[in-house]
Amino acid sequence: MKVAMNLTAELKSLNSFGIDAKAIKVNIVQSADALYQQWTTAKNDNLPVLLLGGGSNVLFIEDFDGVVIVNRIKGIEITDSADAWHVHAYAGENWHQLLETLLHKGIYGAENLALIPGCVGSAPIQNIGAYGLELKDVCEYVDILCLDTGRITRIPAEECNFGYRDSIFKHEYQNSHAIISVGLIFSKEWSPKLAYGDLAKLNPNTVTPSDVFETVCETRRSKLPDPAVTGNAGSFFKNPVVSAELAETIKAIYPNCPQYVQVDGNVKLAAGWLIDQCGLKGYQLGGAAVHTQQALVLINKHNATGKDIVELAKYVSNTVAQRFDIFLEPEVRFIGRQGELNAVDCIR
Repeated sequence: MKVAMNLTAELKSLNSFGIDAKAIKVNIVQSADALYQQWTTAKNDNLPVLLLGGGSNVLFIEDFDGVVIVNRIKGIEITDSADAWHVHAYAGENWHQLLETLLHKGIYGAENLALIPGCVGSAPIQNIGAYGLELKDVCEYVDILCLDTGRITRIPAEECNFGYRDSIFKHEYQNSHAIISVGLIFSKEWSPKLAYGDLAKLNPNTVTPSDVFETVCETRRSKLPDPAVTGNAGSFFKNPVVSAELAETIKAIYPNCPQYVQVDGNVKLAAGWLIDQCGLKGYQLGGAAVHTQQALVLINKHNATGKDIVELAKYVSNTVAQRFDIFLEPEVRFIGRQGELNAVDCIR
């Protein structure tokens, strides 16, 4: 029998959009055992459960009729082998703060991923990436907790099925496991990745890891709003990957269109550029708006509801589709009353 409870737990401070949503209960856990116990209790009460880290990649469309478990399992362990550093970071650690710690300890290789919001446990789910580097490039393994048995298993990086903003944790393991910790590996021979954005202006012969880190931070701060001031989830849409033929057609009309040829011959386009070409920077719908500095970011401009953000995302995606015949897909997870929804279906 389902336990009758009121929606009294506030979620506004637990999502970077700052959406004013509620849940039945919020539990903050600091160990794998506590997470398993809270999950089991909620399931025994026939309540839906949502696992949250930093809340930087979720959009609450409405109140959540269940229990939210916030993963705050923390700790960082560093070992080394002959040619590499091995970092074991627990899921509740702040991602950017982890990179700051590694930089100060002389462990380099993840600087391009600086200032990405959220916790370590979310990084493998999305296979976070920026400026030519993805989590998969530095991931050694992921430790996951089976929510049915309480057993922890280690998944090697090669078995995580990492793709563009995708992984096995969005599919086979989405509803049955929780990420407890992540293993990262960094070569002791540092090699900078300078192909993207302002990094391309740096001299590869003299550049330092700190130079890369600071350049990425400065670039992100200049373009992206601070969620502590203006609610947002960073990049809202995935960069679309299209056929070489369509990319060539667009390039002929728009010579300045940024394009990145993929290994399979398809071409990745910049979603922010496509939105900008439609003149949508600053466009507002309800309390939601397209950010004036970076069109890829949707913001909570004035007490937006989750539905405001959804309607704006739908308008943006449809406008781009009408002009370029490309449908933009959300990168952000949409959360409804019973749990995660198909974000693409929500904006079609």
